[in-house]
Amino acid sequence: MSTARRTHGFRESVIRGMTRLAREHNSLNLAQGFPNFPAPDALKEAAVRAIREDINQYAITWGAHRLRTVLARAYSERYGLDADPDREITVTCGATEAMIATLLALVDPGDEVIVFEPFYENYGPDTILADARPVYVPLDPGQPLDLERLAAAFTSKSRAIVVNTPSNPSGRVLSRTELEAIRDLCVQHDVLAVTDEIYEHIRYAGEHIPIATLPGMRQRTVTISGASKTFSVTGWRVGWILAPAELTDAIRKVHDFLTVGAPAPLQEGVADALEHLDQGFYRELAHGYRARRDLLHGALEEAGFRSVSPEGAYYILADFSGLAELVTPGGPPLDDTQFAVWLSREVGVTPVPGSSFFREGGGGRSLVRFVFCKTEDVLAEAAVRLRSLGRGRDVRPLEAAARSGLQR
Repeated sequence: MSTARRTHGFRESVIRGMTRLAREHNSLNLAQGFPNFPAPDALKEAAVRAIREDINQYAITWGAHRLRTVLARAYSERYGLDADPDREITVTCGATEAMIATLLALVDPGDEVIVFEPFYENYGPDTILADARPVYVPLDPGQPLDLERLAAAFTSKSRAIVVNTPSNPSGRVLSRTELEAIRDLCVQHDVLAVTDEIYEHIRYAGEHIPIATLPGMRQRTVTISGASKTFSVTGWRVGWILAPAELTDAIRKVHDFLTVGAPAPLQEGVADALEHLDQGFYRELAHGYRARRDLLHGALEEAGFRSVSPEGAYYILADFSGLAELVTPGGPPLDDTQFAVWLSREVGVTPVPGSSFFREGGGGRSLVRFVFCKTEDVLAEAAVRLRSLGRGRDVRPLEAAARSGLQR
């Protein structure tokens, strides 16, 4: 299949498109998941020091030796998950590259990849780019995983399952029972687990259990994480993969030709942070995000949205159908893109249309996603603007011309 045909039907990243819309309307950007507060000083100073010491050329393709060694020690100390830094750890250009490199390396044309829905917008396209077929299983905010539907999704064509916990955008933290059920199905059907654990330290309920630590999963799990969310450096693009040596060998070949390697001095900064930031940093990280979550969730409820307070990550998926009459009095049902544009323009708060996290033509048409990885002053102002909806604020309805002219 040609690249053009393989990408037919792909949407441009709606998330990044909403960031442009926020700039256009001078709106508060609660669409794209990047913090607006500074990264830890120790992290930045270590990267600056590396630049000044001329660590500015290519690192080893699969990652600076120091960073891989520090990662191996961190996984062993935190989770009892031992890995050979030379043969089982690969540093990538963010967790996003880690995911596509993994699927391109390990999934064959015609295979099936199980993806929980709603999903981070790259998972479906990544699967299709690997010439495989995504098979979707629902994982809704506040709802347990439907284990019967999950079991029915496994077939003789299943090659992998993508597991994102804590989850973007549902906010679910999968329980040990749910992870063990996934483990049992993977073992039964000889399926790989590809786990996106980028939010492992941003949790408000439950515990983070790398599925690779469960019996029978170490040799069939590709564990992905990165520095972007934990250290508030989404622009650094430093991620990593932990996988058995035979899987790592295949992944590294794809990674090499995709990106060559992650930025050398920034790898030194991440290594420094992993070495020197103590458990107090991670506790404060979760504590600070919990306060931000509660502020935004309370404002959304008061404004008339329906939402579930997330267990982890920093997103709230909210149902806006209770506000439809305010936006289109007596008019036709409103879709998520129209509502997101209206909210950005008229209220000054920009979310992401919920359908971005569902398959093409799937659900999410009454949902929008908000981020709360912002400073308290930004979230407080967003709360004021959102609460005005609940007080019957005089806002301009969405004109029929605007509704018909919006493009998905």
